[in-house]
Amino acid sequence: MKPGEPARTVAQNDRELVLTKLLDAPVSLVWEAWTDPERIAQWWGPRGFSTRVVEMDLRPGGVWRYVMSGPDGKEYPVSGEFREVTPMRRIVTTDWFDEGFEYPVEDLPRGIVTTVHFEEVGDRTRVTLVIEHPSAADREKHEKMGVVEGWGSSLDRLAEHLSA
Repeated sequence: MKPGEPARTVAQNDRELVLTKLLDAPVSLVWEAWTDPERIAQWWGPRGFSTRVVEMDLRPGGVWRYVMSGPDGKEYPVSGEFREVTPMRRIVTTDWFDEGFEYPVEDLPRGIVTTVHFEEVGDRTRVTLVIEHPSAADREKHEKMGVVEGWGSSLDRLAEHLSA
């Protein structure tokens, strides 16, 4: 995989989605962009969306809350709880659709756990997201919502942010 190559999905099992992106930046810079609320707001969310970081308590047991706003002004509140934070290496968090998250389906996937791995590759960083669902049905629901495309777009925006 080369810098700038889009994120790709790698099937691990019927409950997981795995996305990988090689970023042309050192781990320290990628970590900062992923954990600093001011920097998160500059790249998080699919292209055309903006994000507001409402809360960010980066420690096990700490909570994060973001509100993504679509091009039409519609808001998508999401949050989670940090389960593990290993600086420059790994973040494990739950991932919830908050009250007020409106989507054309009522039965949103629940019980999502996302693990982000940061791996030094020379002077670059490989970011791997493992998005685990309690069932294959929840993974399918999440995929139909566009999570792969959304994260792919977000990771592209992160790459652009890091190169600026």
